[in-house]
Amino acid sequence: MLSKITSFALNGLEGVPVEVETDINKGMVSYDLVGLPDTAVKESKERVRSAIKNSAMYFPVNKITINLAPADLKKEGSQYDLPLAISILIAGDQLNAKTDGIVFLGELALDGALRPVAGILPILISAKAKGFTRFIIPKANANEASYIEGTVVFALETLRDVVDLLTGERNFTPVQNRSFQASVNCKKYNYDLSLVRGQKVAKRALEIAVAGGHNLLLAGPPGTGKTMLARCIPTIMPDMTFEEALEVTKIHSVAGCLAEEGIVSLRPFRTPHHTATVVSLCGGGNTKIHPGEISMAHKGVLFLDELPEYTRRTLESLRQPLEDRVITVARAGGAVTFPADFMLCASMNPCPCGNYGSAYLTCTCTPAQVHKYRSKISGPLLDRIDLQVEVDGIKYDDLAGGEKEETSEEVKTRVEKARAIQRARFEGEPVLVNANMGEKQIKKYCRLSPECEEILRTAFETLHLSARARSRIIKVARTIADLAFSEEILPEHILEATSYRSYETNN
Repeated sequence: MLSKITSFALNGLEGVPVEVETDINKGMVSYDLVGLPDTAVKESKERVRSAIKNSAMYFPVNKITINLAPADLKKEGSQYDLPLAISILIAGDQLNAKTDGIVFLGELALDGALRPVAGILPILISAKAKGFTRFIIPKANANEASYIEGTVVFALETLRDVVDLLTGERNFTPVQNRSFQASVNCKKYNYDLSLVRGQKVAKRALEIAVAGGHNLLLAGPPGTGKTMLARCIPTIMPDMTFEEALEVTKIHSVAGCLAEEGIVSLRPFRTPHHTATVVSLCGGGNTKIHPGEISMAHKGVLFLDELPEYTRRTLESLRQPLEDRVITVARAGGAVTFPADFMLCASMNPCPCGNYGSAYLTCTCTPAQVHKYRSKISGPLLDRIDLQVEVDGIKYDDLAGGEKEETSEEVKTRVEKARAIQRARFEGEPVLVNANMGEKQIKKYCRLSPECEEILRTAFETLHLSARARSRIIKVARTIADLAFSEEILPEHILEATSYRSYETNN
């Protein structure tokens, strides 16, 4: 008898329908699985055999042929265990049930229990777009599936439960849809700008960077609060919308690192160690292509601490995604495009000893050592960082003083107002924040007065800036104007934006 069951494969973040066709006939006992299965799929034979037997059912001792269609798509992962088992039971006349329009996903334990699989959320979203609305998945993936409306999802514990559901012997309640707002209200942050003493210039740069989605570099001696400032960035970023949360959750689901609540409600803050490789940063793998750190930071922050300690090759891999907001990972088995719309925040010491330029500490490095250390960061990469701020130490009285510092909530309020101005400005255009403006938008929304042009001309010639640096100064000035609720870019906005390029010229 021939049976057909629907499952899904993942190609990057896109789900592809896979039809599990099983034919059982008399003949020499065999089990042939075709359709480009990887090792995990090939090993499913033993898991499926034991799961069926331990669920009080019979594994056919016949000639079994299973095809995973389309045959030219490589099948990876353990999510095919459940559809394979159901297909074998139907083809072996042990299960009489209608499975048309139902998508089966799940890994089987030897005792018949259903184990969770990665990538449930992107699969459900893709399947729904292709007209599938009914799903049977492991119970451990229920929270992840509960945020997709317009679907009927049964999250079950065992293979026996699946059989009883299909035959109608027992009734099961579908997964109930959950509210995203309820998840957002439970969020917590362990950092706040009010805990950072002094550093008014750095805090101002943080506010501008977040308001306009700009990249940021913090340079200064060790112990001046660079890392703590960076960790405060998510606390002043606007809350994620449901659509943004789904985008981020899809990536984390594919990577297999989704939290128990089933959705990512806080903006990601990724901090890869400086020993990270290009593959770990950009994504890839020997077989299945996984998202890297820059995709995991999508809609959030990628923080690179001690920037010069990263290899030159690793840092240069950031240049393309910083411009395009996506990254295409190409391997011998194919190419996958992952989103990479993140805010880059980096920190570094100004020299090997860390004290160069400090008003309080003495540098022991030679000019050659300082130049060699700073030259580890290429000009093209530094050119893509909009705000470059020098952070110096502060006096003891400033640390011990009782002056009240602004909280993250107060700064966040101003950031959200600036973002609202940008949303209204770019309505109907493929731009969300000032940092993403192209030359067309710059000409349209960033007209400069003759006085502003003259200031920018002087900075361009004096600081030896590139054309890209000029555009980025204008974008930052536009954000500063938005924070000041000014429709026009004024000379003081251009002057402040230009001041954040001084570190580049000293490099």
